[in-house]
Amino acid sequence: MQIRVLGCSGSIAAACRTTAFLLDHDVLIDAGTGVGDLTLDELARIDHVLLSHSHLDHVLGVPLLADSVMRRREGRPPITVHALPDTLQALRAHVFNGVIWPDFTRLPSAERPILALQPFATGDVLSVGCHRIEVLPALHTVPAVGFAVLGPDNPGHGAWVYTGDTAPNPALWQRLQTLKVHSLVIETAFRDDEQPLARLSRHLHPAALGRELQQLAQRARVYITHIKPGELDAVMGEIAALDRQHSPQALVAGQVMAVG
Repeated sequence: MQIRVLGCSGSIAAACRTTAFLLDHDVLIDAGTGVGDLTLDELARIDHVLLSHSHLDHVLGVPLLADSVMRRREGRPPITVHALPDTLQALRAHVFNGVIWPDFTRLPSAERPILALQPFATGDVLSVGCHRIEVLPALHTVPAVGFAVLGPDNPGHGAWVYTGDTAPNPALWQRLQTLKVHSLVIETAFRDDEQPLARLSRHLHPAALGRELQQLAQRARVYITHIKPGELDAVMGEIAALDRQHSPQALVAGQVMAVG
């Protein structure tokens, strides 16, 4: 199983792309600006998109993807967008409304659209292509989730876990205590001197991350995502001073992660 980091930044700037991961060749986990680095042929291979929540930096690739590949996928099943019901409703109301973007759940025709919206619930284990992906709890300003990619029917090598955007989240660690973790991708959006903003926006900062990682009893690779442009050195410096046990590394767009 291979996961390609298309984007892992908390916003945009040169070389900074927002959250998107490509699982093997056909599954997107979140759909931020990093999706735009895929070739047209690569875009056309995507059959499934899993969304952690409705915020723009995680979903804006979905309408653009639909527009880009509609002709190339003619005659094929629609791309399935998997998300919480609230997230799907936000897409219907605020994106695919004919004002912000055409409704690609009814184009090129209502009978054969390019997109199909499929709801899930926290705790579900989805069969997506050849992968099993568990929907994990997250705690954010809108309904949100994370994901654990369990792989095929044998998850013995450990899961790739992505927290999504989240504040301190006891429910996540309760689940991870019973799940073998190979890699943990966890967000840290703000510096410690921005704690009030982190609390208000329900993101982590290094001190909060340190407290969260104390609950990771097993050995796993830890990667930091969602750092704001220009803040990488400051945030990672604060993390390094707090956590010497797990040695977290910053994700980099273009990085390829092999799991299992």
